Amino acid sequence: MSMYEFEVMTIDGEIKTLEAYKGSVLLIVNTATKCGFTPQLTGLQKLHESYHDQGFAVLGFPCGQFMNQELDHNEEIKQVCQLNHGVTFPLFSKIEVIGDQAHPLFAYLTNEARGVLGSKAIKWNFTKFLVNRQGEVVQRFAPTDKPEDIEKEIKKLL
Repeated sequence: MSMYEFEVMTIDGEIKTLEAYKGSVLLIVNTATKCGFTPQLTGLQKLHESYHDQGFAVLGFPCGQFMNQELDHNEEIKQVCQLNHGVTFPLFSKIEVIGDQAHPLFAYLTNEARGVLGSKAIKWNFTKFLVNRQGEVVQRFAPTDKPEDIEKEIKKLL
């Protein structure tokens, strides 16, 4: 199955596939608005703005599985992301990224790009997956990897 075939729900409740992003470089991130890494939303937005015209997009997937650090409702998540961090990059409905109920997209991403010591599991909020224009997951970044530290790798793919 191609990454572009996965169905996702936007933060506004619209079901789509990722087909619209075919041919783009993507940074797919599991986000949380009440996490110590939440300030990364501002850096992710900066990357999105800087390279969007070159075919790059950040895709944010809110998740509350790590110490319940995400708000309960999509409307609240969207508002906090926009008002506090200026987020205009695409946000999707709150999902699970680990366990039996993990969204199929994240099951795919973690299978394609393993973490430390070959682990598939996402360990915390703000794990990032870099996808090339062909839809291949080329790199996985830890929550501690800041958006500005990933910029060099994004530029290589553009």
